[in-house]
Amino acid sequence: MKPEILTQKNFSPFGDVIEPNEQGSHYRINEGYTERYHDLAQLDLNQNQGRPLVNIFRSTPKALPITIETMESHPLSSQAFIPLSHQPYLVVVAPKGDFQESKIKVFLASPTQGVNYHRGVWHHYSLALNEVSDFVVIDRGGEGENCNEVALQKPLEISL
Repeated sequence: MKPEILTQKNFSPFGDVIEPNEQGSHYRINEGYTERYHDLAQLDLNQNQGRPLVNIFRSTPKALPITIETMESHPLSSQAFIPLSHQPYLVVVAPKGDFQESKIKVFLASPTQGVNYHRGVWHHYSLALNEVSDFVVIDRGGEGENCNEVALQKPLEISL
């Protein structure tokens, strides 16, 4: 598969793109020195008395061509990834519900774009490109099993 460029429009079935957006709510704060891009993701973390967790994930790039063998979903919450490094990365997703390999989509995200996977959306773990990269990850802590994993019947190869 070849990745598509990540946009809010083509990613909307899976979640939110976290990036400055002139069409969304934004306004000046801090005596006019800061532009606030407001409410960029629909975080969903409170199911079963969950609480927000703020983490840093450090991702090592896989060898090219990248092979995908598993996907995961979080039935109790959303999960947001915001890059801290200055490298693009890959986003691999499939619709929520029963996992269907034929519905996998691959997106190329720029270093200025984060993603928020909606509750139940199937996704691959963060796929750094070019060098080890850090991501701020906002997800759910609390009671209940919040990670389902499935093995692909046939590994998926992504070419860049």
